[in-house]
Amino acid sequence: MNRVTEKESNYNHLEQMSIHEVLTNINHEDQSVPGAVKKSIPQIEALTGAIVEKMKNGGRLFYIGAGTSGRLGILDASECPPTFGVPYDWVIGHIAGGDSAIRKAVEFAEDDQLQGWKDLQEYSINEKDVLVGIAASGTTPYVIGALNAANDAGLVTGCVVCNLDSPVAAASKFPVEVVVGPEFVTGSTRMKAGTAQKLVLNMISTTAMIQLGRVKGNKMVDMQLSNNKLVARGVKIIMDETGVTEDRAAELLEKHGSVRASIDNCRS
Repeated sequence: MNRVTEKESNYNHLEQMSIHEVLTNINHEDQSVPGAVKKSIPQIEALTGAIVEKMKNGGRLFYIGAGTSGRLGILDASECPPTFGVPYDWVIGHIAGGDSAIRKAVEFAEDDQLQGWKDLQEYSINEKDVLVGIAASGTTPYVIGALNAANDAGLVTGCVVCNLDSPVAAASKFPVEVVVGPEFVTGSTRMKAGTAQKLVLNMISTTAMIQLGRVKGNKMVDMQLSNNKLVARGVKIIMDETGVTEDRAAELLEKHGSVRASIDNCRS
């Protein structure tokens, strides 16, 4: 396959550039990412639709990847409970090498084609669930092996990759291919490819949560009230939705412990 993610950068002699030149050129490259994501919306829509269908019937969403890709999956999964008030086992991110690999690379963890599916057994993954492989190159053995095993087990599978016609895409029933071109630093897929993956994961999880009823209007009515900033946001949402005073909104929130419940009980 032709790996665009490994192609030579459009820039050279980076060490001779000024700070301003480096920043400007990185920003110039980054501007191409949203356009590449836009071209992939039909693929993203197909995958998200399959995810929503499974989750409405009690399934879970799993992300699996290595390195930057694995970390991005964990990031997206970890933000769903506080943002949308869902259980921590609705969206699960897993990285090659386990939790220690979140902070420090685990050598050769991504090269084991059998380990990915073995690791997922910890969660009793089954045919109700969806597995999305994340791999900028689209060639990560750890991810390919997990997707192939998931297909054999009857799961819905998808991926987010940044090369066309990759082995990861071939192993996915719903591939998403976002081709952003060569990186500013040759092969450094934490840059444009990572940005593209982050955008796509945001789109998938946010759309799924909206479809699952976890947003009202445009508000996070099920968010966890885990700090003063979020409590204040909750009070404002209640005020906006019901027209009550700030004091009354705060009373409702303290009583019911939930923005949604406060709004519902105010109107009942």
